[in-house]
Amino acid sequence: MTTFTVWKFDEVERAERAAYIIKQAEAEGLVKVVDYAVVTWPHGAAKPETHHEHEAGHRYTGWGAFWGIVIGGLFLVPVAGAAVGAGIGALVKATEGTGIDRDQLETIRAEVTEGTSALFLVTDHGNLDRLGERFHGLHKKLIATNLTDGEREILLDTFSGGNP
Repeated sequence: MTTFTVWKFDEVERAERAAYIIKQAEAEGLVKVVDYAVVTWPHGAAKPETHHEHEAGHRYTGWGAFWGIVIGGLFLVPVAGAAVGAGIGALVKATEGTGIDRDQLETIRAEVTEGTSALFLVTDHGNLDRLGERFHGLHKKLIATNLTDGEREILLDTFSGGNP
């Protein structure tokens, strides 16, 4: 099953550590990582920083667009008033059919704040409970969406050229 997850961490450097742990888990066959991005929001910064790696083993080039839409839509829109609702509304429209809904997007936006970090992850055939165990001691919070087969196809077709 394809899963979109966001692991939120209480400290800026912890999402990078979690990305390293995910790579190890993938090497051990615990999960297949489709793609990921790390968001860090240092204290005093006006907005978070995004780190997205396309390693040699990744076959997909459209995931940068996916992360740009999701992360850009969450954190680069204005943070007050009606503009927030409009920004989230546009993001909901852009991710329509992918299984990522308004409530999840609003939760992510509310949870990932200055002084925190997050690992945004699209996986296939993973065990979230076992992955969570690997993050022991990193002070994490999981926001997850298990995608239906139809949602998985829309997500992969839209952002990876249809290559599972």
